[in-house]
Amino acid sequence: MNREQKAAVVDEVADQIKGADTIFAIDYRGISVKQAMDLRRQLSEAGAKFQIVKNRLTVRAADKAGAEDLKQLLEGPTAFAFVAGDPAVAAKAVATFRRQSGLLEFKGGTMAGEFLTAEQLDAIARLPARDALNAQFVGVLASPITGLVRGLGSLISGLAIQLGQIQEQGLVGGAAEEPAEPAPGDEAPGDAVAEAETAEQEQEQEQEETETSEAPSEGGDTESEEG
Repeated sequence: MNREQKAAVVDEVADQIKGADTIFAIDYRGISVKQAMDLRRQLSEAGAKFQIVKNRLTVRAADKAGAEDLKQLLEGPTAFAFVAGDPAVAAKAVATFRRQSGLLEFKGGTMAGEFLTAEQLDAIARLPARDALNAQFVGVLASPITGLVRGLGSLISGLAIQLGQIQEQGLVGGAAEEPAEPAPGDEAPGDAVAEAETAEQEQEQEQEETETSEAPSEGGDTESEEG
């Protein structure tokens, strides 16, 4: 590799360092070419790029990218996974490959500019994927909100029913209607019978008074006969 080619590699790695959200440094000792190709494919599916570069060139790339933390990880054979997607998914891909092959060890890395130890990367590999975490978070938020909405709906519905019943009774929405007075001639049957009986009694009383006034007194008749 000539000087120009080395410079091109340094520029490429520096761009990878700048563009990655998360970077894993991995000890790749013992891995075969075929295994490296398989791992590269798996990491690509996880949104990461697996790259093996000589430490000397990586140091120059780290200097150019301003990533001083990565330089302390460059002891022994070191490969890098530059992650642009979900770091948990990429870390799981490395952990799965390690479990199946018995190879690869996390050496450390960075996430959002913060240094990560190998133990922290192992912990990230055990986390659920971002989509699963988002679904769980939404579920936690939705449960109490759903209960609150249902409770408010029941409360409002019950209040509306009670107000409707009160309005029907005339306690709200205006005074209750007063009972209409009966129209003339719409008297109850009992009142008509009572009036008829009263009129009949008055007629009988008038007739008795008339008969009494027309009858001659007994004293007056005797005097007329004697005279």
